[in-house]
Amino acid sequence: MSEAPHGNPIKTPAQLIAAVIAGFAVPIIIIVMLAYYVDNSTRTGAGTDSLNDTVVAQRIAPLAQVEIRDANAPRVYRTGEEVYKAVCSACHAAGTAGAPKFTNTADWAPRIAQGFDTLWHTALTGKGAMPARGGTSPDDFSDYEIGRAVAYMANNAGANFADPPVPAAGASGAAAASGAAPAAAAGASDTGAAQAAAAMAAMASIPQAAAPAAGATQSADASQAGKALYTQVCQACHAAGVLNAPKFGDKEAWAPRLKDPMDTVYNYALHGKGAMPPKGGSTASDADVKAAVDYMVSAVK
Repeated sequence: MSEAPHGNPIKTPAQLIAAVIAGFAVPIIIIVMLAYYVDNSTRTGAGTDSLNDTVVAQRIAPLAQVEIRDANAPRVYRTGEEVYKAVCSACHAAGTAGAPKFTNTADWAPRIAQGFDTLWHTALTGKGAMPARGGTSPDDFSDYEIGRAVAYMANNAGANFADPPVPAAGASGAAAASGAAPAAAAGASDTGAAQAAAAMAAMASIPQAAAPAAGATQSADASQAGKALYTQVCQACHAAGVLNAPKFGDKEAWAPRLKDPMDTVYNYALHGKGAMPPKGGSTASDADVKAAVDYMVSAVK
């Protein structure tokens, strides 16, 4: 019995063309249908807003942002709680890296015993693993706001500290960045540099006479320059006796200082001592700084 010969299914050119087209078209159609099925089967769960336009915009927003502020607008200071949540809670909420844990009285007791001024100064200058100002800049949070946060944390652990003095009206928050940070611990760091600059401008026309010797009568110009510099810079700490600064007019506080020769007292004012920066953080001339010292000393004689 003989086998029937096998015939070629494609017998005409038209059939060949149809077979070639089908070989390409069928897989493409299958792929498109699968893609459509997969896309349609993806559903966003109830309550999920990860694909929300606002959320997506936040995710793709650039890291750098430009914030335009009105330099003449009144400064609105944040509360201690707001500063704590924005800056301090990163470490103090959990007691990270030896930071006293928020509301933990045992952690805070030895700190509170040091007094508010010491805690404030430590927050401004840094200590151990804690960077100065919690890693922020004076443009972000003023010294006054940092002080408020210190009082807020300490008071939640058993202290009874009052908020630091409110900076003078119209003070610029960026002023602290110019070197008046220790004076800021007196509650006026935001104004220190700006006030110093104002004092320098006011004194630009005043003859810079050499400071008189101890006990000598100051010239009118030197006395005026000394009083102006004290008003604009020195009183930030000396008016209230902050950070162990001898209080203006307090004979007891000044007595130990005046046991030293006046040249030594001038040297402290010019080059700094303890928490006090050189020249109080100002750019005043040596003669004006000495005149300011003479002005303060004359108030206790």
